[in-house]
Amino acid sequence: MSLTSQQKKQLKEVAHKRKPVIIVGKSGLSSNVYAEIDQALSHHELIKVKLAGVDREQRGTLIEAILAATAAEEVQAIGGIVVLYRAPKKGAPKIKLE
Repeated sequence: MSLTSQQKKQLKEVAHKRKPVIIVGKSGLSSNVYAEIDQALSHHELIKVKLAGVDREQRGTLIEAILAATAAEEVQAIGGIVVLYRAPKKGAPKIKLE
């Protein structure tokens, strides 16, 4: 599923009030971090991830790795914060997209 610009705008509004639920430190991504991101996406659908202590090039690489591993979509990336969305695999979605 690819998000439209209207859906991304809607998700950005919802994400604005939220705090990062996952913080990726200098040690980078591990299987435990991937599992936590996957679990958070399953529970919340829309999450913020903070990429602390990495430069711009590393952020891009980390974001791509997260997206590939979790089947999530990037809604927005500002500085060291990335907003991710993944529709629920089963059950009704918590966030109704237009």
